[in-house]
Amino acid sequence: MFAPGARGWANLLNQKWRHRLRSTGLYCLMFIQAACTAHICAEHVGWVHRVIGPSMVPTMDPEGEWVIESRLISPHKLRRGDLATYISPLDPSRVVCKRVIGLPGDVICVDPTGKMAPSTEHVVVPKGHLWMSGDNAELSRDSREYGPVSMALVKGRQVARIWPPSRAIVFRRNFKYIDNV
Repeated sequence: MFAPGARGWANLLNQKWRHRLRSTGLYCLMFIQAACTAHICAEHVGWVHRVIGPSMVPTMDPEGEWVIESRLISPHKLRRGDLATYISPLDPSRVVCKRVIGLPGDVICVDPTGKMAPSTEHVVVPKGHLWMSGDNAELSRDSREYGPVSMALVKGRQVARIWPPSRAIVFRRNFKYIDNV
């Protein structure tokens, strides 16, 4: 029968604690690696986000829906009709989702509804900017209020709605460009 002395028990305990510490350290390193990978994906590749609010009705439910956002697109590659996310010019702590209505050089009617500006007022979208609009003009704070949005504020493009499953869809551009008619 094995009956270690005082020194034997201490040695045995040291081995167990060293093994536990080594295992805990490895798990901590794996957690840190996973957190760094998730951060890099969220900032530079894409992520799943919840979109809440009435400005994008009927495309989005005002109670909130989960969407996939791609960050792999350059703002210069956005096209009319794309759903883009960008840092709000009114509140830099918020990221908002709106539809791209105008590209650099486009002539845009500031407010077709005539509620925020005369429907005859037009603006040329400057280079390096986009004209953004919510699908629900009545309840949207968008380019009609703060003007063209700098492409430097653009974070990504909404690719698909994934929740709720009954409304899952890949977003398509539903925008028709009207040339001088």
